Amino acid sequence: MKKVLIANRGAVASRVIRALNSLGVVSVAVYSDADADLPYVREAHEAHRIGGPSAHESYLDQTAILRVAIDSGCDGIHPGYGFLSEHAAFAQRVESAGLVFIGPSSHWISSLGDKIHARDALRQHGMPMLRSSGELHDLNHLNRAIDDLGLPVLLKPSGGGGGIGMSPILRVEDAESAWTRSSNVSAKAFSASSLYVEQLALHPRHIEFQFLADRHGNVRCLFERDCSVQRRHQKVIEESPAIGIPSDALNDIADRLTHILTAIGYDVIGTVEMLYDEVNGFSFLEINTRLQVEHAVTESVTGIDVVAAQVQLAYGKRLDEVLPTHLERQGHAIEARIYAEDPVRFYPSCGVLQAFSFPSGAGLRVERSYGPGNAVTPYYDPLLAKVIAHAEDRPACITRLRNALQQTRIDGVKTNIPFVLKMLEDSDFVAATYSTDKH
Repeated sequence: MKKVLIANRGAVASRVIRALNSLGVVSVAVYSDADADLPYVREAHEAHRIGGPSAHESYLDQTAILRVAIDSGCDGIHPGYGFLSEHAAFAQRVESAGLVFIGPSSHWISSLGDKIHARDALRQHGMPMLRSSGELHDLNHLNRAIDDLGLPVLLKPSGGGGGIGMSPILRVEDAESAWTRSSNVSAKAFSASSLYVEQLALHPRHIEFQFLADRHGNVRCLFERDCSVQRRHQKVIEESPAIGIPSDALNDIADRLTHILTAIGYDVIGTVEMLYDEVNGFSFLEINTRLQVEHAVTESVTGIDVVAAQVQLAYGKRLDEVLPTHLERQGHAIEARIYAEDPVRFYPSCGVLQAFSFPSGAGLRVERSYGPGNAVTPYYDPLLAKVIAHAEDRPACITRLRNALQQTRIDGVKTNIPFVLKMLEDSDFVAATYSTDKH
């Protein structure tokens, strides 16, 4: 573990660089023409151009990334999140080149990346889940599945994520339009149109569980995060601990998931995403075989450097060498994702950041993708920064985050900060009576 390439950009690249610095590992950044002036390029020990501004010319160019890693003498590649982080073929190429892929083994990315296959495999180990169909081939197949499951159902791409391509079906007459919509979106977004349906949970909470695992059969759960505040199935606010769900239920499902991941031999890092409602309890949604955007929430309440742990586990260290024997959670943490977008219509907003400043102080952490004077381009996800507040309890945490966002100054693009502030003051959010479809 001497030199690692980060196959990503922006805030996550900066975050991985900090973790590598803490471990005494040399960092190598890659950048596109659009990102040459971003902070992470200067923060790395080395930086190499890999292509034009579009993702396909740069951060998705597996050959270019591997060439830089090999030519610069790297022994590992950290994929960050997004881009190639859950691309099984890329992970396999990294492994075949004799480098360490700093994430789960390519086997797990492949076998758990497809939701239908993941559900089939995990059901055998007792994973709680709502009833669902297998792969659907046409509209008639969908209608038969609806007859079997009953309404309402949710039509979903098997290879997708982030809520892309999902269509709720509340009435039989909605099936045809849902099929057309989901098929088209899935084909464009994921280069595949494989679809399935599952029972639709009404007013659920979205609760996810962070896991770290070594390559020696040991798995640990680093508690849960509540990611129920979403817009169009995209997470906006994440927090830990989850409020309003019985602690016994949270502890029981965490233990159950730990046993399942141990039984299948899962390794390095992953997040099990679950839905929760009072009728069904917890039900399986998916496993993300990578570092999550919201990992800082877990870091804030546990004091664990999740990224540094991920690196060490990928290189073969045991869990007991990386994590303390007794893991405790302190206080409450909330993260807000700050996007360059219109806060009313939610269209992306591009431009030069004439001002880009955040407050600092006890209990505040900011993960920046840009700096003052940088251009926000249309080529990538419009995430500008993540602001994380930590306090002794949830009310104090909400107040701290709200005050921080009110003091944030971003000029040159529109942002979603007004929307986030509105959410933080919403009565359902304050009372923790919200769900994924109630805000």
